[in-house]
Amino acid sequence: MIGARGPRPKDVELEKVAAEAAEAAHAALLESGATCATAESLTGGLIGAHLTSVPGASATYRGGFVTYATETKGTLLGVPEDLLAEYGAVHPDVAAHMARGARRLTDADHAVAVTGVAGPEPQDGHEVGTVFVALAGPDAHTQVHSFRFTGDRAGIRYHTVEGALRLLMIAVRGNEAGSA
Repeated sequence: MIGARGPRPKDVELEKVAAEAAEAAHAALLESGATCATAESLTGGLIGAHLTSVPGASATYRGGFVTYATETKGTLLGVPEDLLAEYGAVHPDVAAHMARGARRLTDADHAVAVTGVAGPEPQDGHEVGTVFVALAGPDAHTQVHSFRFTGDRAGIRYHTVEGALRLLMIAVRGNEAGSA
């Protein structure tokens, strides 16, 4: 029977923390009158799912892209083919292009993008747990953060969701402070 055991307690706690991060990001966006979009690889839509689980999300979330396959990062989000050919999907510049593409295509004020290795095997010369999170903001500035998460595949994915949403919240609040 699939799923007969139910979620592990650790996974439930990770999901709860990710949900809290989504609520905080939504609140920051709402307070600033801003919108966001997502571009996801290793999380497979979990960031967008968490954002849309917050009541009132339609006021702040424009939409998202799940570009799990390497080539879809280029065809859907405009990541340069030569960048993907040289470095693969797990690279800070790939994350930056993903964020800019999602922002441009949805006309959102902010976009967050994630690419990385959830495991169980290394990818593109990167170890399991390597994650790049990019944020593209209204000032046309894109910032990329790198993480090295530990744990199993589910844990790495939920840590990525939490980290990306907390960075989004910080970026929105920082942008709001800069425009005040």
